[in-house]
Amino acid sequence: MSRGELPRWVDFGLIPLLNLAAAFLVAGLVVIAVGENPLEAVELMLFGAFGYGEGLGFTLYYATNFIFTGLAVAVAFHAGLFNIGGEGQAYVAGLGVALVCLFMDTLVPWWITAPFAIMAGAAFGAFWAFVPGYLQAKRGSHIVITTIMFNFIAAALMTYMLVNVFRQPGSMAPESRTFEEGGRIPRIDWFFDWFGMNLGGAQTNISLFLALIMAFLVWVLVWRTRLGYRMRTLGQNPTAAVYAGMRPPRLIMIAMAISGGLAGMMAINEIMGVHGRLILEFAGGAGFVGIAVALMGRAHPIGIVLAALLFGALYQGGAELAFSMPSITRDMIIAIQGLVILFAGALEGLFRPAIVGFFNALYDRRKVREASAAAGQAAE
Repeated sequence: MSRGELPRWVDFGLIPLLNLAAAFLVAGLVVIAVGENPLEAVELMLFGAFGYGEGLGFTLYYATNFIFTGLAVAVAFHAGLFNIGGEGQAYVAGLGVALVCLFMDTLVPWWITAPFAIMAGAAFGAFWAFVPGYLQAKRGSHIVITTIMFNFIAAALMTYMLVNVFRQPGSMAPESRTFEEGGRIPRIDWFFDWFGMNLGGAQTNISLFLALIMAFLVWVLVWRTRLGYRMRTLGQNPTAAVYAGMRPPRLIMIAMAISGGLAGMMAINEIMGVHGRLILEFAGGAGFVGIAVALMGRAHPIGIVLAALLFGALYQGGAELAFSMPSITRDMIIAIQGLVILFAGALEGLFRPAIVGFFNALYDRRKVREASAAAGQAAE
């Protein structure tokens, strides 16, 4: 370890934990302010998220969405890009998933429909991210601005499609018809039955396994392939990437397409696994939560899975807390979630300078001891 460099366990473990502790400390003060016991609130939240089968099922359901969107943000991060359009990319991907399901659900079983739906969702999400990538690579447009705008365009497009194209005759609901069995992926109750847990009404489905597979494949892509090395080089030093003969515009477009494809796979969980039809606003803000998940997870797949589990617990445990403690409203739960995002994102460097200073002092002391020992040996 050199001076100014932190051990990996500090950078990827200690600092996120300190940020999380600070967020919960501030949240605890809010709970005290409304006259409730913060320790009891934490106990209720943990029980709601992990204490029984149905609660754990909903936690994993939310976490599945956040893994996809967190991975999407992370891939763009490694290429030096800030993709905050995961919400729109997942939303448009739902259109691709629904088209496949509506066409195939009465013809073949789900296990034949699912691979085509996954490819369609990834393709639609990739296209919706590729366009902003192209605009930055070829026209110099700022990726943050274009991805934000594409979120609004996606919302308008999906509203139009659901109202004017997919809505069933005689129905006032802006949604497609309900898929038959061939267009719905199964729940994973059987898996939890092995552990004696009943998922109850939780819609946790096999897309959870797909999310974990994608996390592994992203690790392979970023750290074990030539493309991943080029993306990381571009993200860390664009000048060096050009000097090495890499083509930044091409890498930008590829990275954004991969990022959008990952965000698009979130639609599998919602469209095929939970709702069984295409509906308005099914993404539910998961694209934006993915930004915090990627930041807290240090853009590493393992960290992203753990951070997604944390935010899944906040969503499910927060709902349980709001039910058990009426004085803590749903708005306060959202505020607590916002505090975690704040400390994990905007205030990520809050504790870093002090920790870097501490380890620099340890490094300097070690060097002084080594120099003294070398001088003593030379004198002998």
